[in-house]
Amino acid sequence: MKHKAILIVEDNHQDERLILRALRKANLANTIDVVRDGQQALDYLFAEGEFADRATGLPAVVLLDIGLPRLSGLQVLERLRADPRTRLLPVVILTSSDEEQDRLQSYQNGANSFVRKPVQFADLAETVARLGIYWLLINDPPNL
Repeated sequence: MKHKAILIVEDNHQDERLILRALRKANLANTIDVVRDGQQALDYLFAEGEFADRATGLPAVVLLDIGLPRLSGLQVLERLRADPRTRLLPVVILTSSDEEQDRLQSYQNGANSFVRKPVQFADLAETVARLGIYWLLINDPPNL
């Protein structure tokens, strides 16, 4: 059976807590892993660096912020799409950015979706719950 984890790439601890809380409230019984910068995301996904001994497969979906330390979310996305192992991995840009250039670049770099983080917790919780339900229960991705 495919590993049905969610990888959250988020450097803001407050946003991380809110996203985790929203996913738990949606009663998704999936593994949720969190990394806090772009380089950690790549290390996690390619089982390198501090994650070299990670044996599980790729997550079902990556929720990726744009404004990250070390490597931006857009740089991470570009690297994921350049590698055959992660080219088809679902990636949702989940960001507070409302810049048209960020949205355009996200899609040009191969994002599956661009979602702006709502400011109010209730709205964020609903948005994240819907993302989790869609990508984990409704979407039918190829076997990676």
